[in-house]
Amino acid sequence: MLFVPLPFVVALLLLLMFLAVARRDDELAANRPFLILLLVCALQSVFVGLRWGYGLQVIGHLTLAFATIMPPLVYAGVRRLGADSRRRWPVLLTFYCFPAVVIAVLVAVWPEAIDIAMILIYLAYALALLWLVRSGPDVLRLAPFEAAQPAHRALVFAAAALCFSAMVDALVLFDFERNHGEHTGMILSIANLLGLFMLGIAAAAASRNSTPVETLEIAPPYDPAEDKDTIARIHELMQEKKLYRDANLSLERLARKAGIPSRRISTAINRITAKNVSQYVNDYRIAEACRLLAETDRSVTEIMLEAGFQTKSNFNREFRRVTDMTPVAWREKCAFSVSPA
Repeated sequence: MLFVPLPFVVALLLLLMFLAVARRDDELAANRPFLILLLVCALQSVFVGLRWGYGLQVIGHLTLAFATIMPPLVYAGVRRLGADSRRRWPVLLTFYCFPAVVIAVLVAVWPEAIDIAMILIYLAYALALLWLVRSGPDVLRLAPFEAAQPAHRALVFAAAALCFSAMVDALVLFDFERNHGEHTGMILSIANLLGLFMLGIAAAAASRNSTPVETLEIAPPYDPAEDKDTIARIHELMQEKKLYRDANLSLERLARKAGIPSRRISTAINRITAKNVSQYVNDYRIAEACRLLAETDRSVTEIMLEAGFQTKSNFNREFRRVTDMTPVAWREKCAFSVSPA
């Protein structure tokens, strides 16, 4: 049957994705929970193939065990990006162990409820993840600004993947109730693998961060004068130190340079400029790029790197957001404006 090899193909793609992420050569450490999640998704894909492609019933216990650790791994990866540094370890340990404890208890006393419990666990962690990143890219204070927005989108995508997996489990449960599991193999070998692949892609996209710093920050009270002082300090650093040229600049790194708590910086910029910190920093980068495009003959790629961007896609997107033009069109406009009549 054509669907039997599919889990192994997905597993191979996830393994290649894991190797590509793990071998990235830069100064930023890989996000270990997300790397582990990639491996877990690859192994789970193999287990699905063995269970439903070759009828190995004993594999079912392994698929259940791996399924219980996926949601906590997603949450742990998000926390490594600085999105949840305020929780204490007793609370975190409970949060990480909750699915495994619940499923272990149900295996012993009420096996019939395991399927429903897994659906509820996946939905609960998806909602917790969405709640955690609800404030936008600034919540990922340890992620470089260059990667903050893509990482934030990837985390929303991961939450969607958890919801998708819960939906697949619900379809399987319905199939057993209605058709005695007649279509379960097909459902799991296609739909569930799509969910695993979605989760793997999201983990790879959000896999890099700097070493987390455990700090306890309390939301600052609203003080207009303090917000203005904060903005003035950040503006001074951008103008004099050219911090925006640091491609790995993050909210946490900016806070250390300014000597101001990251939460206060984020709040002040949000209130005064109605932008997130990533957009605020990128405004300086685009201004520098515009100056270089107008005053020099350097290539767009060289200017992009000089201004602090690492990828052309992000540079072009932010350039269009700020100027409503492409870099090439901006250069042409500047050349036309200074040409002799």
